[in-house]
Amino acid sequence: MPVTESKAQLPATIEQNKPTRPRLWPLWILVVLAFAAVTALGLWSWQQWHNTQAMQQTISTLQEDTRQLEQQYGRTGDQRSQRIQALEDKLAKQRDLIATQQRQIDHNARELLEAGNRTRTDWLLAEAEYLLRIANQRLMIEKDIRGAMSALESADEVLRESDDIGVYPVREQLSKELMTLKGLTDVDRTGLYLTLEAAIDSIHQLTDDALASDRLASTLAQSKVDIGGDAASTWWGEAWSGVKSTLAQVVVVRRLDEPVKPLLSPEQSAYARLNLQLMLEEAGLAVLRGNQALYTRALTKASNAIDTWYDSSNPKIIALSDTLQELSGRNIDPELPDISGSLQLLKARLSGRLNTGGDNNESASDTEGSSRGENASQTEGDGA
Repeated sequence: MPVTESKAQLPATIEQNKPTRPRLWPLWILVVLAFAAVTALGLWSWQQWHNTQAMQQTISTLQEDTRQLEQQYGRTGDQRSQRIQALEDKLAKQRDLIATQQRQIDHNARELLEAGNRTRTDWLLAEAEYLLRIANQRLMIEKDIRGAMSALESADEVLRESDDIGVYPVREQLSKELMTLKGLTDVDRTGLYLTLEAAIDSIHQLTDDALASDRLASTLAQSKVDIGGDAASTWWGEAWSGVKSTLAQVVVVRRLDEPVKPLLSPEQSAYARLNLQLMLEEAGLAVLRGNQALYTRALTKASNAIDTWYDSSNPKIIALSDTLQELSGRNIDPELPDISGSLQLLKARLSGRLNTGGDNNESASDTEGSSRGENASQTEGDGA
């Protein structure tokens, strides 16, 4: 077969080696493993960061709780300390109160024991001492001469009723003090104060006619009446009165030999009344306190205000000025004597009676003790 022969004569085919492709699957495995490792590391890092944040928050919460507990503990300690201090103070007060009550009880017991041993003379002398204290208080503090005299006279009557011959020096000193008080001029403070109140009421009753600003108008009106009365008799007098009235409205004639007082507006007149009222109230307060300098100064200022702002020819102003002039001459703070001599003598007499009474009690107790000893010795002798 020709075909076969031809094929047999052909050279043998040489198989060519195909280039081998590189193997990439290990690389992909490594990439996958690296990615998985990175992912796992990221997840682990995130988990660790989250845990760290949670731990820090927990630590912050614990610190805040610890701080609050410390503050609460501190407040509780302070409150406890304050309560303890308050209890200690209260206990100290209770102790002081108990001690004071104990001293008062002891004092009352001694007073009761002494009162049982006192006689009618002792009670009368104690009453006289109280009256003398009242007299000194009335004179030195209240400056009431009449009240002091009444208290001294009552004390003298009580001493006269007692049967103690040792009060003779006290009564002698009392007589001297009574004579001294009788020689003083008593100050009627109530009358002076009521007079000043009446003067204040008269100020409230003053009208604008009493002000110095209305003197000129009243003078002009009076001159018009006089001119009209003189000129009404004749016809030419009527004409002359008309000319006079016209000139009086245009020309004002003032006397220069009299002091010119200022003209007051309604507000100024109200201020003048209020100022004068305050001055008189100040004088009344000085009377109650017995302050002579303040009394004189207030009345002087009131008189000057009246002379400055008010019409001296007004009857009410004249009466008010005369009243203030009379009051300014009063002495509301006379020099008071010392009447404490009788009180000191009576205190000395009382202390002497107490000492004498104590000595008598001691001697009585000694006598009673000696008599008891004698009786006991006699009893022993009889028994033997």
